[in-house]
Amino acid sequence: MINQIAYLALHTSPLSQPGTGNAGGMNVYVDELAKTMAGRGVASVVFTRRTDLHQPGVVEPVPGYRVVHVGAGPPMPMPIGELAPLVPRFADRVVDWITRNQERFDVIHSHYWLSGRAGVLVKEALSLPLANSFHTLGRVKDVSQRTGEPRSPSVRLRSEEEVIALADCVVAATPYEFDDLLEHYGASPERMRVSPPGVDHRLFFPGDRGEARLRLGLGSEPIALFVGRIQAHKGIDIAIRMLAAMPSSVVAGDGPPQLIIVGGPSGPHGEAELADLRALAADLGLSHRVRLIPPQPHDQLADFYRAADVLVMPSRSESFGLVAVEAQACGLPVVAARVGGLAYTVADTESGLLVEGHEPEPFAAAATAILDHPEFRAKLSQGAADFATRFSWPAAADRFMELYKELVQP
Repeated sequence: MINQIAYLALHTSPLSQPGTGNAGGMNVYVDELAKTMAGRGVASVVFTRRTDLHQPGVVEPVPGYRVVHVGAGPPMPMPIGELAPLVPRFADRVVDWITRNQERFDVIHSHYWLSGRAGVLVKEALSLPLANSFHTLGRVKDVSQRTGEPRSPSVRLRSEEEVIALADCVVAATPYEFDDLLEHYGASPERMRVSPPGVDHRLFFPGDRGEARLRLGLGSEPIALFVGRIQAHKGIDIAIRMLAAMPSSVVAGDGPPQLIIVGGPSGPHGEAELADLRALAADLGLSHRVRLIPPQPHDQLADFYRAADVLVMPSRSESFGLVAVEAQACGLPVVAARVGGLAYTVADTESGLLVEGHEPEPFAAAATAILDHPEFRAKLSQGAADFATRFSWPAAADRFMELYKELVQP
């Protein structure tokens, strides 16, 4: 019987706005999973690091789901690269909070390598089973990174190896991540499980394109959309170069295609990446056709998916690609790089098109094929909405309940 789960999300809070700072798909994942579990009567507590002196100690977004802000280091946002020394203190504070409040947990589920390190310490202190979801893997990112990007620090790679060795279960979001864990880390397959996240179909569903554009103040221009944090590995530079390689007129709308980028700078190099993207658009004469929009709340984000003609995801690495699933749930076809989880979350020629490599011309050809052929786009749009139904939080919760029960009753 599973009564209460401790989720660890040291480096970013599930309450943070996705697309800002360190917040991304993982935030949505943890928040939605905890809410879904709470809705089933399984209490969920997410422990995250305090980043503001005025944050309340405990927040309860919905009954049965609490977020506990743990004091570890200065109460301010910090780069991920500076958080590793705070892991032992974070773990101690989590154990102290649990002990002080006489809370009983059945399972610890940590997220990302930093929380995984903390999870190992909490597991040892409280004798609880530990599952860990990495969300991204350092060695996989290093293999696919853009020229000039810094490699993953050795503390990350060592920590990933340690967590893989000591966790009772390592959760892969897709079969491709399962294979990456085997190939790059020599993980033990008997202690691994595949469990993809879901999407909130009450929020992300097909809607009227014209009404969505009206709400967003958009015209009738053809729109390619990118959603995500502004980081080098997301491949936004490829999306801009793709726009330059596309024809100036397509059937999908009036005037030349536009690229809308929804997201904010992330990580220590985020601001520099944003400046480089602006400079690239200017150098290519595309400043008037590239719009940068700050991260949006989920209800607004759904309107961007409905308003666009195609979603572009030229990521250099992607463990799952939650944005692709959200977009498809809204009936938006996806053009994505055939990397990592994107090969699992996009059905090639059914819900979108997968592109080999990271040259802009094939992305331009794929996007143009969708924008220039209404019947093909309509087919992909319906296929996208149908394909996305296989990803849901109730289904994800079912799988995780099975996993948690395995850990409690091996």
